[in-house]
Amino acid sequence: MAAKWNLIVDIARCDNCRNCFLATKDEHIGNEFPGYAAPQPAHGHNWVDIVRKERGTYPVVEAHFMPTMCNHCDDAPCMKAAKDGAIRKREDGIVIIDPEKAKGQRQIVDACPYGAIYWNEERQLPQAWIFDAHLLDNGWTKPRMEQSCPTVAFRSLKVEDAEMQRIKADEGLEVLQPELGSKPRVYYKNLHLMTKCFVSGAVVMIVQGVEECAENAEVSLQHNGAEIARVTTDMFGEFKIDKLVPNSGRYRLVIKKGSTHTGAADFELAEESLYLGKINLA
Repeated sequence: MAAKWNLIVDIARCDNCRNCFLATKDEHIGNEFPGYAAPQPAHGHNWVDIVRKERGTYPVVEAHFMPTMCNHCDDAPCMKAAKDGAIRKREDGIVIIDPEKAKGQRQIVDACPYGAIYWNEERQLPQAWIFDAHLLDNGWTKPRMEQSCPTVAFRSLKVEDAEMQRIKADEGLEVLQPELGSKPRVYYKNLHLMTKCFVSGAVVMIVQGVEECAENAEVSLQHNGAEIARVTTDMFGEFKIDKLVPNSGRYRLVIKKGSTHTGAADFELAEESLYLGKINLA
């Protein structure tokens, strides 16, 4: 089998510097690459964009950033909508919207469920990120976005599909909207930072009449009568349990500190992460 290009994006590493956004614009605004892409307009197109997600409530709040772009799907909806061979899937996995054949085909923009294809009104042309195929075909080992990223949030690799699936399993990678069946070649690490919830709190206890932080207390999270997570509080008595499914209902926390202090807390998880505040051990 032929080796194909894939992109891994680590959301935990992205700090919203937007170098990837700027580098892609620098590469494509005003530059025509025949057979690959017409020039990107100076305004209105974000072939590489950043989605922002805030989780939690005061005093435990997080902000995370997810770079998005054309997913170069193996079963691309845009290819099904295109006419006259306007979109092709290369043997190396890269999807190219032909800058000549695709003219006038606005339905290609509407077909992308990820919103990654843009309409160039002046040229009457659908356009998207081409994985910088023109550079890879001339010896580059990575696209501009990866080359410009100071936090190493991107990792492009050209491997056979079986090897990519092994990497996906080993590193816990996910794709966007897998239920669509479009088979993206852009994989995300730590996608839970955008899609899941956490619960956190601070555990305290009374020792000789003085309230103290309950360090090294065991915190068990239970859902539908079964334990689904167990963590230990830090030196400040604080804990955090992540990767909870939004709107997943009722949970119970059972907390123990040694054999003498115990506590519990019940909560309902809706769409947002929760800070439970101070939990007192008896």
